[in-house]
Amino acid sequence: MDMKEMQKEVDTYISQFKAGYFSPLANLARLTEEVGELAREINHSHGEKKKKSTEEENTIEAELGDNLFVLICLANSLNIDLNKSFEDTMHKFNVRDKDRFERK
Repeated sequence: MDMKEMQKEVDTYISQFKAGYFSPLANLARLTEEVGELAREINHSHGEKKKKSTEEENTIEAELGDNLFVLICLANSLNIDLNKSFEDTMHKFNVRDKDRFERK
């Protein structure tokens, strides 16, 4: 599934609810929350802070999915095409940062 299809699927899901998309500021708060949950999972898996035996099972993969969903909600609410956004960003990195890191 490409990004356009993902954006359409999220839009179809959100469109079934009367409230629709949350405001951009609310989505940003949700994204910040999800990033924190992702950080917690990475810290448990790859850091020094191991998960307590009483904590629920969770995965980095699940948290990345949650982050992607909220990011798509934010983009959709602002009518941003994430394919174009990504293409623009890759162009920037390939031009601006082409000599920034040592290549293999």
